[in-house]
Amino acid sequence: MPDGARGPVVGATAPGDWPGTDPHEANRAVRGELGGANLSFLPSLPARGPGSDAVGRTLGVLVELPFDLQPHGWRLVQRPGKDQRRAESALSSDVNALGDVAGAEESPASRVKLHLQGPLSLAAGVHLHGGERVLIDHGARRELYESLAVGAADLVRRVSAVARGAEVLVQFDEPDADDVLTGRVPTASGYRSLRALDRREATEAWDLVTASVVAAGAAGTVLAPGHGDVAVDAARSSAAHALSLDLRRVSDRRWEDLAADIESGRQLWLGILDGRAGVPQVRVLAESVLAVWRRIGLPATALASLTVTALPGLDALTPTGATRALTRLAQAADALDQIRAEG
Repeated sequence: MPDGARGPVVGATAPGDWPGTDPHEANRAVRGELGGANLSFLPSLPARGPGSDAVGRTLGVLVELPFDLQPHGWRLVQRPGKDQRRAESALSSDVNALGDVAGAEESPASRVKLHLQGPLSLAAGVHLHGGERVLIDHGARRELYESLAVGAADLVRRVSAVARGAEVLVQFDEPDADDVLTGRVPTASGYRSLRALDRREATEAWDLVTASVVAAGAAGTVLAPGHGDVAVDAARSSAAHALSLDLRRVSDRRWEDLAADIESGRQLWLGILDGRAGVPQVRVLAESVLAVWRRIGLPATALASLTVTALPGLDALTPTGATRALTRLAQAADALDQIRAEG
């Protein structure tokens, strides 16, 4: 029976970056640790260099927007070049490796997650031909949003074709969202900041990419808006099916809002493990969640809305260290799910 038939359970996952340079080894490690109710993911390997970093990897899915790499960062250009081919090749290798590994499994995972930079952070992290950020130009932003929506949908279809029937979810990472929405992104010169983006444009951009990937067959989207209040408030207004937040940075006031979201059906992903700071015992990880659950009065059954995740940075560990972190996360998820089942 597929895992989805068991009903909502607490699962574990991780952001997506992974140490090493071999996509087959990475996929085997991730899928080996995140079976059952947990959520495996398509690993990216930043150690391979430019094109496998967060921005370059996402640029590699864009449609009809050529790009290259300059000393100041990624840039939109008139025609494709070697940097674009490198990014696209790395992503294709990752998708092919997923297909090879999934194809060899007796019981392939029932779900898989993809991760990309979200539209706001991509607009802040990519430059126009003249050197300024895409964020400065309304028309360029709109073109970038639309290209990302189409490209992300294409990636969903590519992964669905090799994932042996697995549901596909897409996580959009927005580490720069709060800076974008509060006017703290510097200009190319660094002497001033770009004007704050209107919150309505942010939610429209997020809803555009969500609608596009769902139309392509994705089971849902996860939005990781960072920890700034403005970005989190905006993300709560989006159509994303789940929000991913760092447990350490969620205030009690924010928890009241999140409790209401959970009660209305939204899923919550909580970063509870920073692998760079060590791997705590299962009891410590589980209690970090339960302490909040008790404080805000959520019932144990509401844990069904929860997925626990690592914080960004697993790629800075050794493959053994990153695998150990996933093992512990899966154990913590299982402990929390037992509490959920006991109600």
